[in-house]
Amino acid sequence: MLKIMHRLINNTGKYKGRIRASYITAFLKGLMLKAPLVLCFFCISWFMQGQMDKEKCIFLGVAVLISVILQTVFEHLSNVLQSAAGYMVFADMRLRLGDHLRKLPMGYFTEGNMGKISSVLATDMVFIEENCMGVLSELVTFLISQGIMTVMMFVMDIRLGLLSLLIVAVFIIVGNLMLKTSEKHSVIKQEASESLTEEVLDFAEGIGIIKSYNMLGEKSKRLTDEFEKSCRASIDFEVAYGPWARALYLTFGIGTALVLALCAYLFNTGAISDVYMVGMALFLFDMFVSIKSYYSQMARLTVTNASLDRIEEVFAAEELKDEGRNKLAGAVGTGSDHVEIAYDNVSFAYTDKDVLKNVSFEMKQGGMTALVGPSGGGKSTIASLLARFWDVKSGRILIRGEDIRNVSLGSLMDQISMVFQRVYLFQDTVYNNIAIGRPDATKEEVEEAAKKARCYDFIMQLPNGFDTVIGEGGASLSGGEKQRISIARCILKDSPIVILDEATASVDADNERAIQEAISELCRNKTLLVIAHRLKTIKDADQILVVSGGEIIEHGDHASLMDQGGAYAHMVSLQAS
Repeated sequence: MLKIMHRLINNTGKYKGRIRASYITAFLKGLMLKAPLVLCFFCISWFMQGQMDKEKCIFLGVAVLISVILQTVFEHLSNVLQSAAGYMVFADMRLRLGDHLRKLPMGYFTEGNMGKISSVLATDMVFIEENCMGVLSELVTFLISQGIMTVMMFVMDIRLGLLSLLIVAVFIIVGNLMLKTSEKHSVIKQEASESLTEEVLDFAEGIGIIKSYNMLGEKSKRLTDEFEKSCRASIDFEVAYGPWARALYLTFGIGTALVLALCAYLFNTGAISDVYMVGMALFLFDMFVSIKSYYSQMARLTVTNASLDRIEEVFAAEELKDEGRNKLAGAVGTGSDHVEIAYDNVSFAYTDKDVLKNVSFEMKQGGMTALVGPSGGGKSTIASLLARFWDVKSGRILIRGEDIRNVSLGSLMDQISMVFQRVYLFQDTVYNNIAIGRPDATKEEVEEAAKKARCYDFIMQLPNGFDTVIGEGGASLSGGEKQRISIARCILKDSPIVILDEATASVDADNERAIQEAISELCRNKTLLVIAHRLKTIKDADQILVVSGGEIIEHGDHASLMDQGGAYAHMVSLQAS
């Protein structure tokens, strides 16, 4: 228990001092909690010995009143120091997690970790924040109160003290056994929660496909199975915890009875006075309440321990190194033969699976390079490595002669704009979705970018124009409309390098023309890397790279590749037919 408490405190960062300070108020609260009992003992003692008078009555009344007031004050201070700090701790932790997630390689998000991230944010952090941070000082209060009660037993009679100490030892043994059982089932319970979150996300994201293929029954069964699994894990936790909770209550009952029996025996033998016997009657049923309450919090703390494991697992994911301090040289004028981008023997692997093998090519300033080839050949990986969504396994990527790993990620992304087929828009106004490209842009610049991206007209037809809030992911807009807004975002950013996953590959003919015009505006005087799906759109590319099996198997412009009659010519022939 103490180890879990210590671990929880170590995760409180700069608020650690505040929480430890709450222990002092908890200690004082523990003293004030037992003060009325002690005062009551003196009251009865004075009455039984015929020593009670007016002054003592006034003293006892004032003392009890002061102890109750101080108890309230110390509890308030403890809550201010600890409970409020708990919410601030997890507010900071969520911000740190957001900062950490943005520095992770994209591979982390494609390896089934979305459920883990969602579960950590929505379940683990919330559980600790609401159930555990507010009880740390209470646990200290319980320990202090139990210590005071045990010491008082030694004051009354050493034999009572030893018996009390023995019963406390039994509580600790039962509590530790309960802890081991709870820890085991807490891990299973939280893993089931994560699995359920993953299935809910999968169901929600794929609901369109599920309905269109009439798979509601199958997918609903999988979701129902996950709910049942989570339910079983929670019930199994309670079933495993239950017998130990009963053992704890039995220890409390038997321990209280044993102390009472020993007390009666000592009174009958004359070892303790009638005053002490009455005092025991006062203290007895409060004797082991503190340690029982202490171990009754165990279920919370074991779930907290499992939650901390999962939170730390996410934070332990290795970030992309961002140690570069060099600055990229300024872009050379359009039309120059200057090499803007160079891939030098680049190899890459997802975990142990090789994806790219010794890829080398150069891109001229203001030129267009197209990547074509079969799905899974490595085209998207080549583009993603340029933006450092991952780092190369070996080799290097240079922009204007500088290895991109020696440049800060922020500086690198200032140089690159990206338009992909799958567009994501935030649940915000149209204006803010475009202004993400350059937050300091003026209203006129945002509107001009929208005009160049051929989306100004349909934006003005929305209920509130640029101030219209669009659904999460852009759900309230058509695919072509979302695509044009994403292009407006890139036009506003005005980066010298553009990565384009051919945006017209999956839109209707009406939108295709508007998007092509928008792309022409975006790519004017830019160095362009295109992942090509429709080969007719790249006939004018300065160079075309045919990528297959992680290697560049052909390299040239459209005419030269057609003359070769190789893989590219075969692809063009297939698309034409």
